[in-house]
Amino acid sequence: MKHEAWFQCSDACEGRWELTEIIYRCPSCDGLLEVKHDVEALKGRSPAAWMSLFDRRYMRTSWPYGSGVWGKKEMVYPQLNDDNVVSIYEGGTNLFWAERLGESIGLEDLWIKQSGNGHTGSFKDLGITVLVSAVKEIMSRGSDIKAVVCASTGDTSASVSAYCAAAGIPSVVLLPRNKVSQAQLIQPISNGSLTLALDTDFDGCMALVQQLSKDKRFYLANSVNPLRIEGQKTVSIEMVQQFDWEVPDWVIVPGGNLGNITAIGLGFLMMHDLGIIQKLPRLVCAQAEGANPLYRSYLTGFEEIEPVVAKSTLATAIQIGNPVSITRAIPILRQFNGIVEQASEAELAEASARADRNGLFSCPQTGVALAALLKLTVDGTIQPHERVIVVSTANGLKFVDFKVGYHSNELDGMDSKLANTPVELPAHYDSVVKAIESTV
Repeated sequence: MKHEAWFQCSDACEGRWELTEIIYRCPSCDGLLEVKHDVEALKGRSPAAWMSLFDRRYMRTSWPYGSGVWGKKEMVYPQLNDDNVVSIYEGGTNLFWAERLGESIGLEDLWIKQSGNGHTGSFKDLGITVLVSAVKEIMSRGSDIKAVVCASTGDTSASVSAYCAAAGIPSVVLLPRNKVSQAQLIQPISNGSLTLALDTDFDGCMALVQQLSKDKRFYLANSVNPLRIEGQKTVSIEMVQQFDWEVPDWVIVPGGNLGNITAIGLGFLMMHDLGIIQKLPRLVCAQAEGANPLYRSYLTGFEEIEPVVAKSTLATAIQIGNPVSITRAIPILRQFNGIVEQASEAELAEASARADRNGLFSCPQTGVALAALLKLTVDGTIQPHERVIVVSTANGLKFVDFKVGYHSNELDGMDSKLANTPVELPAHYDSVVKAIESTV
């Protein structure tokens, strides 16, 4: 069964380009591109047959189909030569039943999709595996690509550097100096990337990378490149698969550059078009209050779209004031009767700490999504019986400074309500017993 995919203008221009072409925007209108699939060809396999195929492949050992992304290859990049797949067996992350957290806020069916439990500690691996595999395919055809380049708030650079290192392809990452955690900074350094720490914010780094990408020797890895979104959309398929192909009522996603909310929506839409699912969930995009252009647009019914100067936020990975994919995300949110919510610094920190007390170790971006969950539960938008999935986008171990600052009560402008510090005692049995009895 032959499946095909291609680049096409998101604004319905007539242009169509092969996925091996080095192109990021429509030459006619400068609109964003998207990957289009031959849906009629995909319908040649029944919904039951797709589900059976994906279940047989899932987390198995047949290369490369055991990957959570490449197990859905026909719906991602069907023409790619298997020899050019660059995979570290991404995806397959835990869907954690947050039973105690749900009970504490009045929800019966709360789940956390632990997308940060992948190889580099964030969901970015799902898209970067596709992008770097595409670069390897392009290079196998003789293209003179010298390096993969990206701007990053930390997680993209980690993923790009790891996958490029695995493929033997040079990578260059541009980071805002002193605005990413040490755990994030050390990842591209360790993987051998040329790591450039610039005196600007993410949006400034992004502007420079877009200039670099005009030279076809430097392949753009940011989410303006729609190949990223193709990999990230598989998280939607995987979540439904983990529920034996049942669709949740709500999916809540942190939003920065807005590629992920777009991708998750596209994943659900593809399953719906193919008859694999019969309904769509409602989507919520959660933004930090200091970097909230989508939230501001939502308040106008998406009639106004204006970038903002992103303020400092604990959720550094979504500290983006001019998101590249905002024009992709808005149509998705409209199709899904979506909601955009925001969280203050205190709200995201307390939500993260509350989740940690119930078995998680959540990053600050996930804290933003959890804070949105709390607001929507309190105001009755989300009902107690509904199934809710919060997408956790990164591993909390990448943000140890955030955790230490919270529990040391040293985060600016807030009182850490759930701070928990070590109790220092002499090494005496009686002292230890007394401490335990006074607490437990």
